[in-house]
Amino acid sequence: MKFSPPSTALACAIALACGAAQAALSDGVVKIGVLTDINGPFMDNVGKGSIAATEIAVEEFGGKVLGAPIEIVTADHQNKADIASTRTREWFDRDKVDAVTELGNSAVALAAMKIAQEKGRLSIVTGAGAQRISNEDCSPNNVHWVYDSYALANVGTRSLVKRGYRSWYYLTADYAFGHSLEADGRKFIEEAGGKVIGSSRYPFPGNDFASYIVKANESKANAVAIATAGLDLQNAIKQGREFGLGKNGQASVAMLMSIMDVHGLGLRNAGGMMFAETFYWDLDDESRKFADKFFKKMKRMPTALQAGQYSAIRTYLKAVEQAGSDDAAQVVKAMKGMDINDAFARHGKLRDDGKMVHDMYLVQVKTPQESKQPWDYYKIVETVPGGEAFESLAASKCPLVKK
Repeated sequence: MKFSPPSTALACAIALACGAAQAALSDGVVKIGVLTDINGPFMDNVGKGSIAATEIAVEEFGGKVLGAPIEIVTADHQNKADIASTRTREWFDRDKVDAVTELGNSAVALAAMKIAQEKGRLSIVTGAGAQRISNEDCSPNNVHWVYDSYALANVGTRSLVKRGYRSWYYLTADYAFGHSLEADGRKFIEEAGGKVIGSSRYPFPGNDFASYIVKANESKANAVAIATAGLDLQNAIKQGREFGLGKNGQASVAMLMSIMDVHGLGLRNAGGMMFAETFYWDLDDESRKFADKFFKKMKRMPTALQAGQYSAIRTYLKAVEQAGSDDAAQVVKAMKGMDINDAFARHGKLRDDGKMVHDMYLVQVKTPQESKQPWDYYKIVETVPGGEAFESLAASKCPLVKK
């Protein structure tokens, strides 16, 4: 009997293994579609930075999984659900995208999720926070990664009520995520013994907050909660300073704030503010290692949403590898079996409702005097375990959860 030389046999074995692995993939390629806000009000919090975070995760895999190439396609959803729906459908039908991700805007996320479920593909929401994404509108083909309005409101309001801020006024973006932030915040404020005495909703996106700030001042509330994000948040805080918000002891409370918002506002405007966060680049060695890679690409530090995007894509690729397939159901099953600890998540676990539960932080922005180096912006006031920060699975309205 004639035997092949060892090198030839090994090459054949590798070829067979690679062929089998690629055969388990839908078309021999794992393709990720990053649908994000590239030029709109959330562009600094997600946008090109979330694309860069995706690239870092892919680079750490060597650009391949199961022997097959990993490809990234990107698009700007312009914060419009109809544009998101059209692009998501095109990606799935024409471009053979396996997973659509980021989806920073709750209306955009909900629209893309429906198409992913219809097409049997995966949606990975890292940039939107409406609780309904992993609650009543949950999908077996969707995972919800960074935060939701419940956890942000829970971590960001209870402690302030306990510190004496008992009367609140809300300035809220008039769209799904803003509504959700306000509703959840009201619940926690009242449970902690406080009261919401008024609110205003502004059309999103907006740039003139003067009339709403006047109403907030006239309310005599001792805390004004700003339930919006991105450039809208920065503009509202700056205009609040200009119109005297805070001069009479009122606190301006950001219901969602990022390190880019602090950077844009400057420590003189943002110093002392407290809010809920899910990531800080200077938390430990692992967060700093990712932040260094990100900084080389973007020349700035990552937001929590961008770090969460890196975490989600890294976990997704590990799940494809573990499942031996890019089939959405098999990949989600693999993800739910993982303990998630990386540059973003501590004690992370993907639940039956698709929500990734992990530690969160109550942070306080440093004053100019406290900051010792560029991007040295946060003090970690409190670490809140995921089981305390997020709504319990028992209380979930997700139809995937067995009661």
